[in-house]
Amino acid sequence: MDVLTVPIEAPADSNVVLGQAHFIKTVEDLAEIVVTTVADARFGLAFCEASGPCLIRTEGNDPGLIRAAVRAAQQIGAGHLFVLVLQGAYPINVLNAIKQCPEVCRIFCATANPLQVLVVATDQGRGVVGVVDGAAPLGVEDDAARAQRREFLRRIGYKR
Repeated sequence: MDVLTVPIEAPADSNVVLGQAHFIKTVEDLAEIVVTTVADARFGLAFCEASGPCLIRTEGNDPGLIRAAVRAAQQIGAGHLFVLVLQGAYPINVLNAIKQCPEVCRIFCATANPLQVLVVATDQGRGVVGVVDGAAPLGVEDDAARAQRREFLRRIGYKR
């Protein structure tokens, strides 16, 4: 068994949702979730089929984001993995709906940060065992940092 670190390169100003699901229907259901939750979101989606022809199934409305999702799925190479690359929407807009999708087993991350995927490789194939999402903490917020966080959330409309 080998453990690999797979860096994921997402397009600028995009977010990545990485998860595990269990059925070929996933790719269409997740695409429907995105377009019905945030109608003007641009996205690319790749789902790694784990049996039969073992293809990477795709959906999306932006060719560049579809290519980015496929590239990440190919690099990770794990069955039943999905990679959703979003622009014009944040994961917070779609994440609860994705979690409610009957085929979705787990979400590994939803991030705009630098991302590394920890992959285990065996003689059967590959599986995701975790992610490194962003950087390690550098300290604890003080009153000024707390005020900046609160102001930021209100400025972008997520808090009143």
